[in-house]
Amino acid sequence: MGALQHQNDPTLIRELLMDPGIWAVVGLSTNEARPAWSVSRWLHVELGKPIVPVHPGAETVHGCQGYASLADIPDQNLKVVDCFVNSDTVGAVVDEAIEHKDRLMIDAVWMQVGVVDPAAADRAREAGLGVIMDTCPKIEWPKIRRDGMGR
Repeated sequence: MGALQHQNDPTLIRELLMDPGIWAVVGLSTNEARPAWSVSRWLHVELGKPIVPVHPGAETVHGCQGYASLADIPDQNLKVVDCFVNSDTVGAVVDEAIEHKDRLMIDAVWMQVGVVDPAAADRAREAGLGVIMDTCPKIEWPKIRRDGMGR
């Protein structure tokens, strides 16, 4: 039996992108060549979202204070944990998000294009987190715009 193709919920994508909440961007460093840098800049500058860079170097990126891990982030309300890490390491990030879900009030985990871990996605859902997998907010944004912003 083949694995079922993961289906992202367009309503959840819309909610996450329309919400003004903070995005923790895991894998974000000052390396401007990395997709995490350009996508987080777009989220922060174009969409006006507050971001929290999460990278072992704990670098300040786009003027935002960075932290080495989700565990190091002071108590606050994070809307999304956006994962720019390899599929083989995203499970550990998801587990950390689950561990700190209540303290950081995390609503969802977003795994970027090419980042796929169905078992981690299941664990996140079981913990009550929304899950988006294998896509990018920058790819999804025009679909939301096209579908109409009004309610």
